[in-house]
Amino acid sequence: MLTDQELLRYSRQILLQYVDIDGQLRLKNARALIVGLGGLGAPVALYLAAAGVGELHLADFDTVDLTNLQRQIIHDTDSVGQTKVDSAVRRLTAINPDISLIPHRRALDADSLAAAVAAVDVVLDCSDNFATREAVNAACVAGAKPLISGAAIRLEGQLSVFDPRRADSPCYHCLYGHGSDTELTCSEAGVVGPLVGLVGSLQALEALKLLAGFGEPLVGRLLLIDALTTRFRELRVKRDPGCSVCGTPHG
Repeated sequence: MLTDQELLRYSRQILLQYVDIDGQLRLKNARALIVGLGGLGAPVALYLAAAGVGELHLADFDTVDLTNLQRQIIHDTDSVGQTKVDSAVRRLTAINPDISLIPHRRALDADSLAAAVAAVDVVLDCSDNFATREAVNAACVAGAKPLISGAAIRLEGQLSVFDPRRADSPCYHCLYGHGSDTELTCSEAGVVGPLVGLVGSLQALEALKLLAGFGEPLVGRLLLIDALTTRFRELRVKRDPGCSVCGTPHG
C-alpha cells in the first residue's frame, strides 16, 4: 500500500486517470536499470526517482569531470572526482529517500550485465558508445526485458523503445546493425546540454509508461530530434527476421 506521505508526494501524478493509485503502486514495486549516468542518465535517474520508481539500479564506472557539468545535471561542482554512481546516489537520496538505489560502480561484463538485466523490469540505455549499446541490447533480448534507448550528439537526438516481449518489436541491432567504427562521442563532436536533457526526459517518460502501464510506448518507431530547427520526425522501424540478435534461428 501507499503511505500517507507517498500519497501526498505523488499526488500530482496520481490525479492522472492513466496513473491513479494502481499505477503508482506499480511504480513503487518496479525496478529499473540505468546504464550510464551522464547527460542522458542524469534526467532519467532524477525523474524516475522523483516519480517513485521503487528500485533504481545505477551502472557507471566513470568519475565526474569538470567538463561533464555543462549537461550532466545530476552532478555538481562538489562531485568532481567522485564516481558518477556515488554522486548520483547522493543526489537521488536527497530527492527521494524512500526508494532503493543499487550501485554498479564497475564496467558490466557479459555475466554481470545479464544478471543486472534479469534483476529489473526495464532497462534504459543512456551510454555513449556503440559497443555498450550492442551489449545491453543483446542482454535485453536474451532476458526478454524492454529496452529504452536514447542518443544525442551535436544538435541531433534520437529515441526508441525495443520490447522483445512483443513479436512485432525490432531490437537495437535490427535498426543499427554493426554500427560504425568511426562513431564519434560528445567529447569529440560536442553536444548542447538541453538536448540530452530532452532525450533523457523522454526516456524517463517511456519508462513510466511501461512500468505504470499506460499510453503507447515508442515500439517500432524511431523519434528523430533536430535541435537546430526544433523539429521532430518519426520513422517506422520493422523487425528484421534475419537479425543475428533477435531473429528466428535457421537450421
